[in-house]
Amino acid sequence: MNLLAELRARFATSLASLEGFDGNVQAALELIRPSTDAKFGDYQANCAMPLGKQLGKPPREIASAIVDKLDVADLCDPPEIAGPGFINLRIKDDAIIRGLQTAAADTEHLGVPQVSDPRTVVVDYSSPNVAKPMHVGHIRSTVIGAALATVLRFLGHRVITDNHIGDWGTQFGMIIYGYKHFADEAALAKSPVAELSRLYRLVNSLVEYHAAKTTGLPTIEQKINQQEATVSKLASVEPTGDKKIDKQAAKKLRAAETTLSDLQNEKSSLKKKIAAVDDDAELAPLAAAHPDIGKAVLDETAKLHSGDKTNLELWERFLPACLEANQQVYERLGVAFDHTLGESFYHDRLAGVVDDLEKRGLATESDGAMCVFLEGFAAPFIVRKQDGAFLYSTTDLATIAFRFEEWQPDAILYVVDHRQSLHFEQLFATAKLAGCEEIELRHVNFGTVLGEDGKPYKTRSGTAVGLMGLLDEAVDRARQIAGDSRVLTSDDERQQVAERIGIGAIKYADLAHNRTSDYVFSYDKMLAMNGNTAAYMQYSYARVRGIFGKAGVSEAQALSGAGDLNLGSAEERALGIALLRFAEALDKVVEDYRPNHLTAYLFDLASAYATFFQNCPVIKAETPELRMSRLALCALTARTLEVGLALLGIECVERM
Repeated sequence: MNLLAELRARFATSLASLEGFDGNVQAALELIRPSTDAKFGDYQANCAMPLGKQLGKPPREIASAIVDKLDVADLCDPPEIAGPGFINLRIKDDAIIRGLQTAAADTEHLGVPQVSDPRTVVVDYSSPNVAKPMHVGHIRSTVIGAALATVLRFLGHRVITDNHIGDWGTQFGMIIYGYKHFADEAALAKSPVAELSRLYRLVNSLVEYHAAKTTGLPTIEQKINQQEATVSKLASVEPTGDKKIDKQAAKKLRAAETTLSDLQNEKSSLKKKIAAVDDDAELAPLAAAHPDIGKAVLDETAKLHSGDKTNLELWERFLPACLEANQQVYERLGVAFDHTLGESFYHDRLAGVVDDLEKRGLATESDGAMCVFLEGFAAPFIVRKQDGAFLYSTTDLATIAFRFEEWQPDAILYVVDHRQSLHFEQLFATAKLAGCEEIELRHVNFGTVLGEDGKPYKTRSGTAVGLMGLLDEAVDRARQIAGDSRVLTSDDERQQVAERIGIGAIKYADLAHNRTSDYVFSYDKMLAMNGNTAAYMQYSYARVRGIFGKAGVSEAQALSGAGDLNLGSAEERALGIALLRFAEALDKVVEDYRPNHLTAYLFDLASAYATFFQNCPVIKAETPELRMSRLALCALTARTLEVGLALLGIECVERM
């Protein structure tokens, strides 16, 4: 049962009959929300205020007209109009009980209704470059994408997950060049991924060194000189005495100074990158011996793409080990994909993409490159470079075309970090011009995982933290929680509990944050046994499950007590309402693709249960009937926590 959806449906009928109203019904319905304070009822409709302005009538009069036509007698006590025109709604106890009984009879979906108009949704997430081990930067895309896919499926949508891996780009050109010039065959035989990763890092550092030295530093110095002149010019402007004009001038100066500071920081970073190679006894001679490494890497990549036998054989040799290393991480995270169609899958389609854009009059030649010039964008969307090479833009357009032909999706979600926003804006604009205007193309962007210093989370050496190592550390720390437990009796059980707590902590900490926000990575916070953490949720579940053993009943037997539920106390009623809001939380998740709405709900549910448990004896309830009623509430809480956490990809533990 979805109380909020049902109330909005009833209000929609009432609003449609409102005299003089022909506006946006949906906007008005969105102003019906759960009350923030129980004294105002369970739900509150605040739509009369804006409607009063639209219709030129007092909001209380509008509210009265809405209530007069509102048919909620089977669901609510008589609505109350409060203040300037708020409509307060209190759900009847028997309606809550009916909803809970439906949930108890539906242990798989807990009464959450399936969508009436299911959509086909492709979720594109994780998508690492497979030439190097997965690192902390991949955690957000992986867990957010997996959670969204699971929730969408749970609600009845047809979901297709696709891990669009980077298995064909410049990173393999770097590995091939590195293998040909710097490989350690013994190390490669012993640990292929470790050696390939070393080669990638080595070549990449040399490429970046030469780029910084030849173009990066001179360019940034030129920009600094220009910006210093701008700052000097703005600083020399005399005050006019006009506060508004002088304030604007001061604002321009501060902005110019900030830009200058950013450029100086960028210069400092480039100089450090150059010095790191110049001062390294091993790297410096390699840099000197490979001055054109950047171009050479591009040449190796081009040879791979053109079918060069040697490079293709090396790619086929290296790729399986890279894929297997990633698969181990996915298995540890409990994440699986319907498809893993990487960039190489689309290679033969890229020329056709450009030809099609050209035939449609969308792509034109500019300085030797094929570009799509889009209204509202300063830079063109390049689909083929001057040297004939294709880009991510071309591959992504080919991917959309394939998905459209193969799966006929209603929506494609790209769970990719916010730094790619411009790329996706241009990609979607181009795709719609090319015939995909009916598909919802959505960039589900997210923020950065930060260290305690407020910068992207890295090791002390400045490299990205490996994802497998991150998981190992979380599980090691969770062993202390499992080791301190008095109820865990074997090492195997402690290890299983530690694994679930540690992996769950990583996932939940990420999902509990608004996806568009950055967050600071902290093992101590994410493994805390109180607050909105996975460990607390898992403990709450284990505590509820423990009651059944003490009461001598199974969960199924406890659920059977839902037939005679009693909500005689405020705490029982509050828990009942909280249980029924599960469906609302899931609707909020898919409304804007934000899993943190589900974590917030689960924390609220656990808190409501804690209050109930503290004030309402279960095993020692006053009567056998009340005991069974409260056991049913416990069983519904346990099931909702378990199902909710499973949707986030988190396993529960029976004992902690």
